[in-house]
Amino acid sequence: MRVAITVLCFGGVMFLLRILVALVKEMLSASQSRVASSWEKPNPSGRTGKLIQMNPNAQNRNHPTKVDERRALMAPIMVGLVLLLHGRPASSQTSSQASSQQTEDTSTNAPSTSPWQYGGFVDVGYLHDFNDPANHLFRSRGTTFRVNEVNLNMTALYLRKVPSELSRWGAELTLQAGSDGEVFGYSATAPNLDGSKWLRHLGPTDVSYLVLVGKGLTLQGGIFNSFIGYDSLYAKDNFNYTRPWGADFTPYLMMGVNAQYPFNTKLTGNAFVISGYWHLAHANNVPSSGRQLAYKPNDHLSLKETMLYGPHQADTGLQFWRFLSDSIAECKHDLATVAFEYQVSEEELAAAGNPRALWMSSQLPMHWTFNKRWSATVRPEVAWDRDGRWTGFPQTVKAVTSTIEYRIPYRAASAIVRLEHRWDDSRGPGGGFFNDGDVSPEGPELTATQHLLGIGVILTFDSSFHLSGGP
Repeated sequence: MRVAITVLCFGGVMFLLRILVALVKEMLSASQSRVASSWEKPNPSGRTGKLIQMNPNAQNRNHPTKVDERRALMAPIMVGLVLLLHGRPASSQTSSQASSQQTEDTSTNAPSTSPWQYGGFVDVGYLHDFNDPANHLFRSRGTTFRVNEVNLNMTALYLRKVPSELSRWGAELTLQAGSDGEVFGYSATAPNLDGSKWLRHLGPTDVSYLVLVGKGLTLQGGIFNSFIGYDSLYAKDNFNYTRPWGADFTPYLMMGVNAQYPFNTKLTGNAFVISGYWHLAHANNVPSSGRQLAYKPNDHLSLKETMLYGPHQADTGLQFWRFLSDSIAECKHDLATVAFEYQVSEEELAAAGNPRALWMSSQLPMHWTFNKRWSATVRPEVAWDRDGRWTGFPQTVKAVTSTIEYRIPYRAASAIVRLEHRWDDSRGPGGGFFNDGDVSPEGPELTATQHLLGIGVILTFDSSFHLSGGP
């Protein structure tokens, strides 16, 4: 076993070095090409489509130049190599699903010695689309949208300190790059935020402070994990490698301020004010707000209800504000975890006739842990974009994702290998996925179903150091 672990870690280091060499060569190359792609909207026949651009900045927004992306990737990879080789021994405790909501009581969970935590990861995957689209795109997606090619989906480095009673200030800095960071925080219907080209390379980056009032009020400001959704932007924190439809069309990150207060050991309340629905878009100058209640009656069951309300159009009249509700129930045991999530959102459009757009999505992830290394997950889901406001096309999507995972811990690092099959079915006036490369004058052919078979390899490292702290 030690020989196998050594070979795997050596291979991971050599792989990172190879990526680094390739990035340097690419940067020195005189020829620079821009990835050209945009979403397709089919005609009523549902067979072919023509290019549309809902946002004038969409081309620059969705696909930045490869050279710029690779420059951003170099620093995390180089630092990751150093930390991976010099990490401290890791705990034997296995990792589990990391919730993307800020719902835990940081005042009670933080170590009294106020450690600084640091680490990073590299996420490389390959998704084979049996439709064999010529543009190599998973249509209408914000993450893992490139298929039939090896892709660096995400790499990141983080430094984090959680506030505690002995050291009430907290901070978090995350640098990230990769394909999954190209689209997720932007809007297809609103202009890009000034500075978004560099802001998109920041993951959770914020400061926090624990106010010693009652049971402890935690204030946080900056870019933080979204209170909406069961899944994280980072695949390493999820049960499946690819994300559900509901996650890709609701915020992964938020930019603003929030307050969290534990009423008792079972009930926690959160309130937040954010810049907008998408943190890298600028639809208007009016902030959105929301609240969350998290209830945990025992060690196995947890319930969360989150609501978001605010404008996502240039017209900020109250009748045009978007409302979203996100309900999550999770039952977690040592060997199995089952969760259910239901989202509903509606918005009246400031357009002729004032049509009302509606979005619904639901998922039922079921996760089984066989031992410390092997686990499996099945996730059925459905999403309904009645008017095409969220995905860009009126469609109903059904999907089932099945994942087998194997983990190999080594010192402060670990390797996560996931083999995944995904079936998606999209129906409706705008439904469909890119087909077998046949391109007509009106655009690529579309088909209603899509099968993906993929493998993801994620290398992670996590460690900590201690400094004396005070209030």
